[in-house]
Amino acid sequence: MSKREKKQLLRILLTAVLYTIAILLPFEGIPRLAVFLIVYLVIGGDILLKAVRNILHGQVFDENFLMAVATVGAFCLGEYPEGVAVMLFYQVGEWFQSYAVSKSRRSISELMDIRPDYANVLRDGQLVQVDPDEVQVGDTVVVKPGERIPLDGIVLEGISAVDTSALTGESVPRDVQPGQDIISGCINQTGVLNIKVTKEFGQSTVAKILELVENASDKKSKSENFITKFARYYTPIVVIAAVLLAVLPPLLLGQEFSIWIARALTFLVISCPCALVISIPLSFFGGIGGASKSGVLVKGSNYLEALADTEIVVFDKTGTLTKGSFAVSKILPEGITADELLETAAYAEDYSNHPIALSIKKAFGKEIDSSRIGEIEEIPGHGVKAVIDGKEVLAGNFKLMKNESIACKEEQQAGTVVHLSIDREYAGYICIEDEIKEDSPRAIQDLKAAGIRKTVMLTGDADSVGQKVAKELKLTKAYTELLPADKVDRMEELMQEKSPKGKLAFVGDGINDAPVLARADIGIAMGGLGSDAAIEAADVVIMTDEPSKIAQVMKISKKTLRIVRQNIVIALGVKGVVLVLGALGFASMWAAVFSDVGVSVIAILNAMRALNIKKM
Repeated sequence: MSKREKKQLLRILLTAVLYTIAILLPFEGIPRLAVFLIVYLVIGGDILLKAVRNILHGQVFDENFLMAVATVGAFCLGEYPEGVAVMLFYQVGEWFQSYAVSKSRRSISELMDIRPDYANVLRDGQLVQVDPDEVQVGDTVVVKPGERIPLDGIVLEGISAVDTSALTGESVPRDVQPGQDIISGCINQTGVLNIKVTKEFGQSTVAKILELVENASDKKSKSENFITKFARYYTPIVVIAAVLLAVLPPLLLGQEFSIWIARALTFLVISCPCALVISIPLSFFGGIGGASKSGVLVKGSNYLEALADTEIVVFDKTGTLTKGSFAVSKILPEGITADELLETAAYAEDYSNHPIALSIKKAFGKEIDSSRIGEIEEIPGHGVKAVIDGKEVLAGNFKLMKNESIACKEEQQAGTVVHLSIDREYAGYICIEDEIKEDSPRAIQDLKAAGIRKTVMLTGDADSVGQKVAKELKLTKAYTELLPADKVDRMEELMQEKSPKGKLAFVGDGINDAPVLARADIGIAMGGLGSDAAIEAADVVIMTDEPSKIAQVMKISKKTLRIVRQNIVIALGVKGVVLVLGALGFASMWAAVFSDVGVSVIAILNAMRALNIKKM
């Protein structure tokens, strides 16, 4: 609880005590008015000042004005206890509202408490502690166990595990070693790390994420915009209705003004739109906070609202549904064993850093004895020719085998095929594929369970590769062998297939999919951790490489909208009934107070449920 909230709570408690004393005192006339007036100013003085200040600035019709008119009117009618009670319970509602908002903000602030306080910079062999803003690109920072990594960079020395939970929601630490990129905001857990800074603090991942979260509330949903416009017109209409209620019946029916003025004041108290004005933005704020807890950054409540209406989800393949890294999937030897074929291929590819070569060496998994390797010749676009243990080895594609007159069959595999020959005799082939992420099957299954009508994949890969991935993941459709411009054309076609109110989301890596991300109703970037382009390009950023988080954030979106609708129905329903009763004289000022404050508290507590998102 903040100092401001504590002071407000103490003021409410003090007023409650003074109010009780004022009721028990046997004063009448002027002394009674004076006592209640003192109590009233203690609890409502700030509201009166705000009302006057707003009127001077041209902002007449707001909740401060309603409360001021209603309570001052009650005093004018001699209803001193009711006037104080209205202001007291209004302040109770305001306290609940303030507490709820600050709790939501604290939840996100704690979650996003990733801004480093300092950086240990290595200068002339000495460690100097400075503000992260003062560190330059190229400086070396030293991060000890338990410290937060202050800036993005490359690990120069040290091996450690880093806690990325504040960014990704993952509880399992990530291992880092020399040569690896590392981002700010993570906590170093085990070893000492020397990091060469690659970005100034203002351009670092942590700065971009903090800016994103801080600005998320600026982009309002349709529901929030509706309530803002509703309150703008609703309040003046209510004030005019109250004036007419106070004046017309006495003039037309010849009844006493005091009766209808009291009813008009009751009408004003009931009509205060606090429950709607605060609970709906608070619900979306809570939903954004709940998504952040799960490692999903939503750039505004308008995008959170749109996620609930998503009908079609379109995926990029590489790096989104697949790992974007190659692995050996099949070994088919001829005349030798599979282990011998893999070993021969690993030795032939030893000097290459091509992803295909690296995947073969990784699959072999043993140290290579370079003394066994003789002359190596790279044949561009075809493969390599190498001498291994005195034998000529050819490793490459079908064109290489054909050009070298090695008899073999062209294999139609969903991946890259590396053919091998030893001393001009065909020895078999190795198939290398881009692996499907372990999380992808669950992601597609969860999306279908969440009501997504179509799951589509767009890829530039060969048709055999794309169709195999689509079949394995049970996607609705896959478009393959696409150029970047073709992807946009396919997106235009898919946009025509959704319903008028439905939305289309595109999921990509945020780097080479910017045109398609921009065309979609909702652009979702995968693997935002360490990807500036992802954070910049997308409307929603999945901070991990888990596509299953998409269905999770859609569930959060739907839950948030359910809460918003519940609050609208509760607030308008209760207020509508009590407004009619108040106008007819069946609801007293006390009923008005409890209906207004009670509805506000219920709506605020209901809105806070949006923060309590369990991991799904």
